[in-house]
Amino acid sequence: MTDQSQVGKNHWYRNDDIPGVPGPDREIIGYGEKPPRVRWDNDAKVAINIVINYEEGSEKTFAMGDACNDGMYELPFEVDDQRDLAKESMYEYGSRAGIWRMFRTFDRYDVPVTVFGAAVALERNPEVARKINERGDEIVGHGYRWIDHYEYSREEEKELIDLAMDSFQKTLGRQPEGWYCREMSVNTRELLVEDGRFLYDSDYYGDDLPFWTFVGDKPHLVVPYSLVVNDCRYIMGTGFAAPSDFVEVAKRTLDQLLDDGDDCGRMMSIGIHPRITGNPARINGLAEFIRYAQAQEGAVFMTRSAIAKKFIEQVPAPASAQERLNR
Repeated sequence: MTDQSQVGKNHWYRNDDIPGVPGPDREIIGYGEKPPRVRWDNDAKVAINIVINYEEGSEKTFAMGDACNDGMYELPFEVDDQRDLAKESMYEYGSRAGIWRMFRTFDRYDVPVTVFGAAVALERNPEVARKINERGDEIVGHGYRWIDHYEYSREEEKELIDLAMDSFQKTLGRQPEGWYCREMSVNTRELLVEDGRFLYDSDYYGDDLPFWTFVGDKPHLVVPYSLVVNDCRYIMGTGFAAPSDFVEVAKRTLDQLLDDGDDCGRMMSIGIHPRITGNPARINGLAEFIRYAQAQEGAVFMTRSAIAKKFIEQVPAPASAQERLNR
């Protein structure tokens, strides 16, 4: 057992992690110089995954008893100790208008998307759930509500996962194969593996390719996400001032991945929110990038589940952690 009173002391000369600290081991090295050669649908080199983060109506609010108002607002302004009706209405823009503008855009360009869906958000807007099913889009568990999982005990988090999965079954008639919650805890991945219903999780930002990790003696697939080509940058400090900024970053990301100095395929994640990219100018920028990407040889739009399965075909799960290291 680690003496927690000593954690952090004499830290300046440490070159490894402290044994016994809760949570998964850090995976510093990854694929190194030679990632596996992977190809996606249509033999594409780059798989582009667009993620709709559908959270509206499940965020922290006084109206739902949270005693606080959620963040990610258009202006750096906070209302304390009472409901912030302006902020609530911004979230409602996403569920009332933004999500439908997104669906029209994806229908126009015939683009499959992944929905990181908070279960309560879909419960409160069943028409959005219906449209997701109609389009055949992938649903990934984004928590029961859009709340930070590290704030809860292991038992509470397990209950939240179960509540979310039951809710998805009732609302959509199906359950997700993937999971990406808001700020995972040190228990999240272990709980997902113990649960047994999940093909992968995306609570990781450390690579441009899926990879296998081990939880105990069980192999588990991680399909990384990214916050770089992500519309949160429109409303957060180091961000996009205009849709042209988003388009520039997205195009340059794709161009580099198509010619990254080797023959390895990779994936590109684009994260969007109905209350943010659902606004007219911003969805116009996303549409510009979609047209650009569809004109590039070697790029294809895929869901995360499709990416996971295509990867597994080419890089099957190792039988042991040692086999993974030897590859």
